[in-house]
Amino acid sequence: MEIQTQPMSIHRFANQFVCDLTAYEPGKPVEETARELGLRPEEVVKLASNENPLGPSPKAKKAMYSAIDQGQLYPDGGGWELRRAIAKKHGVEMRNVILGNGSNEIIELLCHCFLNKNTSLVAAEHAFVVYKLMAKLFGAHYEEVPDPGFVHDLDAMAEAITEETRLVFVANPNNPTGTMVDGNAIDRFVSRIPDHVIAVFDEAYHEFLKDPPDTIEHIRQGRNVCVMRTFSKAQGLAALRIGYGIASVEIADLLNRARQPFNANAIAQAGALAALEDSEHVARTVENNDEGRAFLEEGFRQRGLHFIESKANFVLVEVGDGDTVFAEMLARGVIVRAMRGYKLPGWVRISVGTRAENERCLEVLDQVLKA
Repeated sequence: MEIQTQPMSIHRFANQFVCDLTAYEPGKPVEETARELGLRPEEVVKLASNENPLGPSPKAKKAMYSAIDQGQLYPDGGGWELRRAIAKKHGVEMRNVILGNGSNEIIELLCHCFLNKNTSLVAAEHAFVVYKLMAKLFGAHYEEVPDPGFVHDLDAMAEAITEETRLVFVANPNNPTGTMVDGNAIDRFVSRIPDHVIAVFDEAYHEFLKDPPDTIEHIRQGRNVCVMRTFSKAQGLAALRIGYGIASVEIADLLNRARQPFNANAIAQAGALAALEDSEHVARTVENNDEGRAFLEEGFRQRGLHFIESKANFVLVEVGDGDTVFAEMLARGVIVRAMRGYKLPGWVRISVGTRAENERCLEVLDQVLKA
């Protein structure tokens, strides 16, 4: 009689810190939600991923269509034209700029270059979840600093720096809270950063700010600072995965060594280059966001719901049981983001949409809360 043996799990041979990770959970796509609910995709309102409700930059769309004609060619591996334009826009050298497959890749490149099992990364308690994911992926210690009132405590973060610290991440405005720290606080913070540490400012929502702090000035002054920006939000190019980092020439050179060849595809580079010049689309986006965010916040205020005043294109609101509210809103065709993964089980994050989408969101939220 043949004895059946259980195959040995391949997990036994994998790096343990990878096995211990929980994979990043993306939001459910509109098409899948529509199929499950028996709706048309246009009947589903997605307010979960902080995307641009006005769509991509029209100038970017035109440029991308043209770039498709050269789809048989590999992209510009050095991103020369786009990097040159970014450098000119921000008053730095092209050598200071590195392109990423979304600004998220810049996070990974920084961790590739500076983290190992003997180092640590410092971030705020309710900061972007990918920081913690990346620290664990590279076997580093993750130092989580409390953020009273959901605002980064930069003094406490500076105090948390040790000899083993290599990276300190400051999301400004922060995702998922929408809060920010001002330029004076940043200046004091950067002045306290020792030479063996890089201060990383994640500025995905920079364009939505009325008077943003000039963190790039610290790079011009030669400090160990990296600033990350994206084309996913105000420019509406999230599907293309294109972002960039600005850092000292020395840091940018190290990141470039870890960067995969052709990490920014040609269609994305063409779209991003055109979007840089589309100030009209950004202005319309910011105007829609200001009006929509005020509409949502006033709606929450009228309903007696506690929310965090936001500087970004979303609002974090306390609803009692975030998982249940998420599921019940999803069942009615409105997708928001539950916050249990951020240790906020009673909250949901709601992205700003068009006026019609925002109205639908509040109508469905009323139905769920009254059920």
